[in-house]
Amino acid sequence: MKTVRESKICVSISGLSVHEILKETKGMEMAEIRLDEMKFTPEEIGEIFSARAEMIATCRPGTLKDEDRMRLLTKAIDSGAAYVDIEIESKKWYREKIINEARRNGCKVILSYHNHRLTPPENVLLNIAQKFKRMDGDILKIACKANTISDTARLIGLLGHLKNTVVVAMGEKGRISRVVGPLMGAPFTYASLSKGKETAEGQIEFRRMKEIMSSIV
Repeated sequence: MKTVRESKICVSISGLSVHEILKETKGMEMAEIRLDEMKFTPEEIGEIFSARAEMIATCRPGTLKDEDRMRLLTKAIDSGAAYVDIEIESKKWYREKIINEARRNGCKVILSYHNHRLTPPENVLLNIAQKFKRMDGDILKIACKANTISDTARLIGLLGHLKNTVVVAMGEKGRISRVVGPLMGAPFTYASLSKGKETAEGQIEFRRMKEIMSSIV
């Protein structure tokens, strides 16, 4: 199990230009680039992901077709992305093509589950973990809206018996999960670049998260 010293703070980034991304991420240990929320050319994607070793390429469904998302993620992988994030519920052909490309390039695969309405019962969450084990992923990410403190506790509790897992309790009632996760062995935790730049509800800004983590160790 990783210790809090070994866990990293991953800054989730959207809405910036290439120049701003390169400037803001300089010196950061890890960053997630939300390709679905920014419009970049293949050349710009290459510039971003070839500049740093610890970047996650993420392109959520909703605004783009799967074929377009796959092209963006493939370009990021080929350019040097350290991780690629794929939704665990994604279509098999989509998931397998991206995973195969990741394996060819030494890129680790994050398989993610998101529920923006609620936190499912524990048996549902454990079924998601079992599904992950049958797929060729490296890290499981479970992010759910925490409507109560019990929801947050249920998500954090998963880390007691799941390895290579990141849990996120989204929302104000789940903010503590972003701090407790690394203490429970999560490989990294997500933060926002600054106040007002959150990509998910309940994110703590990077500088504040760094202060909190430093005060713990």
